[in-house]
Amino acid sequence: MTTINGEVAPGFEPVREAFAANFVRHGDIGAAVCVYRNGRPVVDLWGGIADPDTGRPWTRDTLQLVYSATKGATATAAHLLAQRGELDLDAPVAKYWPEFAAKGKADIPVRWLLSHEAGLVALDRPVPLAAALSWQPMANALAAQRPLWTPGTAHGYHGRTWGWLVGEVIRRVSGRSPGRFFADEIATPLGLEFFIGLPSSERDRVSRMVYRQPEVDFTVAPLESIPEELRAMAAAWRDPNSFSNRAFAVTDPAEIDFNSPEVQAAELPASNGIGAARGLARMYAALIGEVDGVRLLNPESLATATQEQASGPDQVMVVPSRFSSGYMLPTETNPMAGPNSFGHTGRGGSLGFADPEHGIAFAYAMNHIIGGPNDVRATSLANAVRSSLT
Repeated sequence: MTTINGEVAPGFEPVREAFAANFVRHGDIGAAVCVYRNGRPVVDLWGGIADPDTGRPWTRDTLQLVYSATKGATATAAHLLAQRGELDLDAPVAKYWPEFAAKGKADIPVRWLLSHEAGLVALDRPVPLAAALSWQPMANALAAQRPLWTPGTAHGYHGRTWGWLVGEVIRRVSGRSPGRFFADEIATPLGLEFFIGLPSSERDRVSRMVYRQPEVDFTVAPLESIPEELRAMAAAWRDPNSFSNRAFAVTDPAEIDFNSPEVQAAELPASNGIGAARGLARMYAALIGEVDGVRLLNPESLATATQEQASGPDQVMVVPSRFSSGYMLPTETNPMAGPNSFGHTGRGGSLGFADPEHGIAFAYAMNHIIGGPNDVRATSLANAVRSSLT
């Protein structure tokens, strides 16, 4: 039986119960969940094993890589620049990044980078991984890349390229790398333990990820054995030239070891944010209200940041998706805490979001990467939060 550590405010006991159930019934190995309400923490729980190879326990100080939940942090950095008047989301990207104008991209606005509408999900020629981790070669490759659909006419999840695209705009406008800007302007004022580009001093605190093979391999299973609503996705994963495959093959080799020190130390603003669940929850809390005297976005900026920009069939995920300018918005499969929520999921189960209607900010981080339609861990926790509000 996994010991659950931490604190839960009266009324939020269902979250503790759901968190414990994730270990017993849903495959968690090591994990943490944090919930803020009206700027104060009401849930801060952790438990399990941080490194199954050594048996190192998950403690209050454990950090976890959260994959694409990082995008919420990077989007926040962009909106902070917009709020200060330093970045115009409706201006052409080329205003800030002149080289980006190549191959017919001169008129693409910054907002379309954030909302996955730019058609730059993949590269005609992948960049060597070591070069991509050093930043500039990937930014150069994206500046020279032709859009793969007419920008603004469709949206598709820019799973990996999004970080370099949005991150380069942040770098050009602020004069700082996106990880440095996040550290200086968001993490430090709020006292967050969340990093885009892990300092070497924090390496020993990071949990080791464990990957579960999918129960059904879409690439080989007979199509008739796959639920009808998932067959289009299965067909896309079988096609090496589909956007579904190409979007995650922008480096050479395509597969990235996110447990490696080199990858964790690099700045990948789409996918390698590392921190505590409480750090991510605290950031979302400061987006919708004041936290210990700090508020990141004023109400007007928040409304602009969370307004829907793209919805419907996703050219990469092959299922319906909804995006604001950088944040995911609720869908049937990812309801968060309700229709006014915004946030971002990460590969394998991590999730961070805010619900301004109820003053809720939430984050869940774990080291057992499961994913797929049968992973209910984050959803069960979000459901428990909702039930605690009634």
